[in-house]
Amino acid sequence: MRPTREPRWKAWAGFSAVILAFIPAACSVGPDYLRPSAPEPVAYKELKGWKRATPRDDIDRGPWWSVFKDKKLDSFEPQVEISNQTVAADEAAYRQTLAVIKEAQAGLFPTVTLNYSYIGSHFGKKAIGNALGTGVTRTVYTLASNGSWDLDLWGKIRRTVESDVAGAQVSAADLANAKLSAQALLATAYYNLQAADALQALLDSTVVYYKKTLTITENQYKAGTVSQADVATARTQVLTTESQAINVGVTRAQFEHSIAVLMGKPPAELTIASTPLGFKLPDIPVSVPSTLLERRPDIAAAERMMQQENALIGAAIALYYPDVRLPGTFGYTGTGAFEVSLANEFYTLGASAAQTVFNGGLFSAEVEAARATYDQSVATYRQTVLTAFQQVEDQLAAIHILTRQQKVADDAVKSAQEEVDVLLNQYQAGTVAFTAVVVADAMLLTNQEAALTVRQDRFLATVALIVDLGGGWDSGVLPSSLELESRYNPFVPPI
Repeated sequence: MRPTREPRWKAWAGFSAVILAFIPAACSVGPDYLRPSAPEPVAYKELKGWKRATPRDDIDRGPWWSVFKDKKLDSFEPQVEISNQTVAADEAAYRQTLAVIKEAQAGLFPTVTLNYSYIGSHFGKKAIGNALGTGVTRTVYTLASNGSWDLDLWGKIRRTVESDVAGAQVSAADLANAKLSAQALLATAYYNLQAADALQALLDSTVVYYKKTLTITENQYKAGTVSQADVATARTQVLTTESQAINVGVTRAQFEHSIAVLMGKPPAELTIASTPLGFKLPDIPVSVPSTLLERRPDIAAAERMMQQENALIGAAIALYYPDVRLPGTFGYTGTGAFEVSLANEFYTLGASAAQTVFNGGLFSAEVEAARATYDQSVATYRQTVLTAFQQVEDQLAAIHILTRQQKVADDAVKSAQEEVDVLLNQYQAGTVAFTAVVVADAMLLTNQEAALTVRQDRFLATVALIVDLGGGWDSGVLPSSLELESRYNPFVPPI
């Protein structure tokens, strides 16, 4: 009596029932992520005298450098995002993290292979015990599909995906931070270059002034009222200042080259016309400290890193639980090359579970290491927050103090100029020695250079403050977890 053949639909129904029975029990072991607290002050210590920003009243997203109202800077800065090679490397690193998400998500789905085989065989008449025949030759073709599904019952793969998604967000924040850092370096180099142009203009005008003094001294010498030593001293003044003016060109060239490289260009392709540093600085309203946690890409990266490491704790804990797999095969076999018919089909269905019962404490060590790595990321996050608040406080204090210093330095220039004017008139009248004029001239130039340095530092501190406040960036621009997961997952609807 031939055995009763089980209908295919019953077999596949049983297979589906096995899968559906596992789904409700599936879970993700390990701790769910909650952002730890950070040391956050209620107000900035150095904020006194500043206009507090209202919501969305601070620096808008986008071109933060536009507050300086400088057309050259406006044309240079966008090139950073387009051509800067450091930014390009970070952008490639971000795309790599997107591919890593896809790799991890692949583990959630069955693996299916398609095989086609040909086997030819021949048995002689003695081999088959057939004395009358001539032997048997047979050819068998097989077309089969093999599948295997690793059921992620304990969330090992899902926790890995969660970690990779957070890692992609870390990379996106790193990319934003790289752009912001490169833009800040360009703005800093730009204002240093303008300061060099201002110093060049100051020294050039001083040389012109010293040449006039030299002419006066030569006339005095011809009149017999001063010695030749005064003429030599006046000429030395001219030559020394000319030498200083020439040396400024070295610094200026280096800043110009730096700007070109930050824009992704060879230095030979960029020439910036001389533009002395201005006097007008933008007003930068400062919002409450809590917004800093959302506006700094480095803080966002450190925070996302915590979730990345937290998810890996769950992935490590999942190793304690058995791996459940559902293997299966379906295909057709026969003596024809493509003998695909219901009479020639075959299939196998199965399920397997593997549980590690002893590995010398390996899993415990891996969980312990994952927890320690997470704790390290928490400390790094809190230190990043503390450093951010310190940097903002530093720049607030610098701008306050430099503003006061600027007033005193400008008054010192005015006073030194008055002294020079008086002494030069007295020298022409023959009532003071030329040495007094030389000393006053040197004091005036020193004060003028000091005032320029203070002005330069104020521009650089303003750039640094905008950058330390996040440069208009906001964590809301980070790609969301759902967006990153649905990018490659066919079972998650697109955003």
